[in-house]
Amino acid sequence: MEKRVYDVAARFQIRQGEMSIAPYGNGHINDTFCICVDVGEAAPVRYILQRVNRYVFPQPENVIENIARVTQYLRGVIEKAGGDPDRETLTLVKTNEGGDYFLDEDNGLWRVYLFIEGTISRDLPDTPELFALSGAAFGRFMCQLEGYDASTLHEAIKDFHNTPARYGQLMDAVFRNDAGRLGEVGPELAFCMRYGEEVHTLLRALKAGEIPLRVTHNDTKLNNVLLDAKTGEGVCVIDLDTVMPGLAAYDFGDSIRFGANTAAEDERDLSKVQFSMEMYEAFVRGYLGEAGSVMGSRERELLPMGAKLMTLECGMRFLADHLNGDKYFKVHRQGHNLDRARTQFKLVRCMEENWDAMMEIVKNA
Repeated sequence: MEKRVYDVAARFQIRQGEMSIAPYGNGHINDTFCICVDVGEAAPVRYILQRVNRYVFPQPENVIENIARVTQYLRGVIEKAGGDPDRETLTLVKTNEGGDYFLDEDNGLWRVYLFIEGTISRDLPDTPELFALSGAAFGRFMCQLEGYDASTLHEAIKDFHNTPARYGQLMDAVFRNDAGRLGEVGPELAFCMRYGEEVHTLLRALKAGEIPLRVTHNDTKLNNVLLDAKTGEGVCVIDLDTVMPGLAAYDFGDSIRFGANTAAEDERDLSKVQFSMEMYEAFVRGYLGEAGSVMGSRERELLPMGAKLMTLECGMRFLADHLNGDKYFKVHRQGHNLDRARTQFKLVRCMEENWDAMMEIVKNA
């Protein structure tokens, strides 16, 4: 593997010099390495080399094409605003033949990015201030892409945030009952079935022309925002593999689902699972502070619904995987996916208890 990585690196237009390559980061999907090139200057030149996971992304060429289109557009927007595009968006390094990726002998797809120096990442938004920075970064990302025609992008993962489709997948899992676990999930299944109509809310609004199709990130966790190592401000949104056509409520909702939960995603003690209104308000402030100017009233109004449906959707995915025999999400104990589903459903109930306040915060932001 080590020789292969060095051979692949040589296929890209990187600086000449003594090279070292080592595994990088803690991601669980792609294989990621840091290339460090000693060019005889004060500091080495670094790059990020990745092999894209074909199981998760069956058509990785489409993923790269989306990234190339979006980052090229972002560079223009950032330059026009007087920013630094090499620092404020990802930069794909060309292959020696001028392409955006290299295919190895096993049809593995590799890419190289410029390393964005002077930045750090944080896994958890453990303060309202940090969560507000995350909101601002993703709000700015959406605002910068306001003029991009989202319909020209590929669907990187089919029906990724199609909540009615996820509901249908859960019903299929119930019908098949592959792992023979249906008898133990009665309350959870009954909870999901209460939302058989509500799961259509966002897509019906899109179809009716009430809200626009947008370029969405679809994995809006804090660790996908690089922060300036000195100031702590958001610098660049990264991990663009799931960039595709979507709705603002998807990105907003997934951030809230992750960041406003007071407990771990697989917490067994549901009394610890609460919805933090303080964190919610902080994210709303950051997000709408950047993106609010390009959003219509109906789009803003549906942001809390995005938070509820993204949380419900995630719970339904965990529950379906439990019924299917834990085939998609990695588990570390018996009933792990069921525990995860229960935390999401508890969070949905907490949101509903705070619904009027959630709506009011968005309205007044």
